[in-house]
Amino acid sequence: MAQKLLLRPLLSLPVKQLFAPLGSQHSLFLSRASAVPCSIPFHRPLPVATVPATIRTFSTTQVFRQTFNVQDGDDFQDRVLKSQKPVVIDFHAQWCGPCKILGPRLEKMVAKQEGKVLMAKVDIDDHTDLALEYEVSAVPTVLAMKNGDVVDKFVGIKDEDQLEAFLMKLVGP
Repeated sequence: MAQKLLLRPLLSLPVKQLFAPLGSQHSLFLSRASAVPCSIPFHRPLPVATVPATIRTFSTTQVFRQTFNVQDGDDFQDRVLKSQKPVVIDFHAQWCGPCKILGPRLEKMVAKQEGKVLMAKVDIDDHTDLALEYEVSAVPTVLAMKNGDVVDKFVGIKDEDQLEAFLMKLVGP
């Protein structure tokens, strides 16, 4: 997909424009075989595709402002344990079918809280140490943390009403 976006401006140019020489400029190169100079026309450099800044933005929705992927143990320490806001931690795996259902549903419910709670996503295959530390034995497992302490937990899929009740216990009325 990214390749198509980068090549689109290049592919839309006429062939003549791509290979048209710049005036009468030529470069001289030595042929390796004969050490005799040969004249090779100098061509215009290929246009560089520029990507507008608006395309580089992944998302402007609140779901992604309040949800983040944990990168390592230090990141978990800084963004989860030291967080001033309550944090919901989604322990998941790429190969887990129920995780793919629960993840977006949980993100949506966290976004409805309008910044009162954050959501950290932890891939157990990448961060087995965190999964072991928090005794995650099955995925999806969701922990609720407040001031660095686990205050609630559930394993498996929940519907939106159950997720809302889970978050309301964490955030309060």
